[in-house]
Amino acid sequence: MRWPVIVLAVLVIVLQYPLWLGKGGWLRVWDVDRQLHAQRERNQELEQRNAGLEAEVRDLKSGNEAIEERGRFELGLTKPNEIFVHIPKKP
Repeated sequence: MRWPVIVLAVLVIVLQYPLWLGKGGWLRVWDVDRQLHAQRERNQELEQRNAGLEAEVRDLKSGNEAIEERGRFELGLTKPNEIFVHIPKKP
């Protein structure tokens, strides 16, 4: 009477091993699901960044105001008869 219970217990363990620890087991599924969520978040951040860059490119192609603004703030350019004053930030 005792050995059939042991055989059944071993059989259950043998059948559960691939389900939990095998190549397509639950632990692997959970890990891949976690990676999928992380990648989707990263993709969403990159899509927002790309949308911002696309809007900036459109502004630069469509008008002179965006070009003038970039020239003023990034390169310190001025128009004729303007005086450029730079106030450094405190460290």
